[in-house]
Amino acid sequence: MTVWHKPVLAGEVIEWLRIRPDGTYVDATVGTGGHALEIAQRLTTGRLVGLDRDEQALAAARERLKESDYERQVTLVQANFSRIEEVARELGLPPVDGLVADLGVSTLQLDTAERGFAFRYRAPLDMRMDRSSPLTAEMIVNEWREPDLADLLFHFGEEHDARRIARAIVRARPIRDTEHLATVVAGARKAKGRQKLHPATKTFLALRIAVNREMEELGQFLLRAPATLAQGGRWVILSYHSLEDRQVKQTFRRLAQAGEMKVLTKKPIMPTTEEIEQNPRARSARMRVAEKIGAAGPQEQDRG
Repeated sequence: MTVWHKPVLAGEVIEWLRIRPDGTYVDATVGTGGHALEIAQRLTTGRLVGLDRDEQALAAARERLKESDYERQVTLVQANFSRIEEVARELGLPPVDGLVADLGVSTLQLDTAERGFAFRYRAPLDMRMDRSSPLTAEMIVNEWREPDLADLLFHFGEEHDARRIARAIVRARPIRDTEHLATVVAGARKAKGRQKLHPATKTFLALRIAVNREMEELGQFLLRAPATLAQGGRWVILSYHSLEDRQVKQTFRRLAQAGEMKVLTKKPIMPTTEEIEQNPRARSARMRVAEKIGAAGPQEQDRG
């Protein structure tokens, strides 16, 4: 039996979704199925649809659900979460009672060396979540102009040494693997006392976001998802860096001002110290929750 990784903030996600046994739910970034399994376990006649653009992740989720005998409650679809409205229409889904999106990179992607997401392995500079996509990290690293590369690192990685790193990357070309890139970046960054993160962390983040068009896809998801929710339906989003969290926060605020949603989390919910000790990748997680209220106003009071 495979030992599966525990999803981030699993208990909190389930608590805030308020699962009904006969409800309809969507896991918009199903990954290896951690949150999906938690939802499926609580369904009887209900239904869960899981989306992911990563074919390898979907195969793992299918195995996980089958192994736990919850496959029958779940429909898995290979699609980017930005297509949520289209997928819901194609499947003939009723307005959904709950929607969860766990943003960012999955444990499977990080732990599969040849995918190129992690700098701790020597691997091709790939970083594609959907491996049919044409753009790879190697193309950006070895072909983009230095000013464009610097802008990418600054805006998507919030890297203050962006120009210095971009210059070092251009000088070191051709860069063919993750280990080489991490070494080049580490040599270019200014040392500022003891570092909590690896020097290449922000560079790898920026490249991953660009390769997968993550901010554009998130923007489309945030625009389209509300139309799939039933009145009173809960929308749970987990983000892992400030660019994502800022966009989610601003969208929730805008929808609340328009009278479409009610924000249920004034501040983001974060993992406990115990969870972070058990799963270090949870340390940067931020969870926000909103509820669809529509023009008629709130259906119920916020939890006391």
